[in-house]
Amino acid sequence: MNALRAAIDAIALIGPGLSGWDEARAVLAGERAYVAAPTAVPPAVLLPPNERRRSGLAVRIALAAGAAALDASGRDPARLPTVFASSSADGDTCHAICEQLAGDDRLISPTRFHNSVHNAPAGYWSIATRSMAPSTSLCAYDGSFVAGLLEASALARARGEAVLLIAYDAPYPEPLRAKRPVPDAFGAALLLSPAASAGSLAALELSLGARTPEPLAIPALEHVRRAIPTARALPLLRRIARREAGEDVLEYLDGLSLAVGVTLCA
Repeated sequence: MNALRAAIDAIALIGPGLSGWDEARAVLAGERAYVAAPTAVPPAVLLPPNERRRSGLAVRIALAAGAAALDASGRDPARLPTVFASSSADGDTCHAICEQLAGDDRLISPTRFHNSVHNAPAGYWSIATRSMAPSTSLCAYDGSFVAGLLEASALARARGEAVLLIAYDAPYPEPLRAKRPVPDAFGAALLLSPAASAGSLAALELSLGARTPEPLAIPALEHVRRAIPTARALPLLRRIARREAGEDVLEYLDGLSLAVGVTLCA
């Protein structure tokens, strides 16, 4: 494919030992030691109380990342197109439905059902922000972050306006966890524009290939990158945190990777 260009205007990150972009930036830049800890997922304060009670972990991590990126950008969420990307969405709800179906009472509650669909976080986002803007929800298994980055960048170029990418993952409980061992929740949000401006953090040039990514220098963070699909964003975010122009390779699908050239802006 020809190179696809976009720009990053804002970043949010919530993951194990990374409670927000400011903390993550210091760790990724080598200014602070990484200390592994369970992901601290903020409550979904954007949602009305009733919807907040119904929302699961996947919704909370997605909305928290999206809200943090908006806070950093000052954009109006009601007018902002979104792309949601997740490798497996809400594992707790999937487990609860499977457990219900394995018993004698197989009537699934409407709340369980609407939380089980892959675009549930996008629906909650539209409620929280009163957004009528276009939204896409996608899944490409372990390549979901890269698929989301490509989709959001292409959409920003096609529409000539900013697009918010919200990528997230949440763990399954046992016994599903034995087959899909995502260890913790992770959320990343990027506000992508079609071209760099005075407020942009970096300009990106995206191209598909078949190269092997370099491991992260911090072994504990490399474990997170390999264990949680959305954490495949970390090499790109590390380069921006360190303010180093250059290129990173992100794992995508089998035999396919994404080279991301970074030119610094602000």
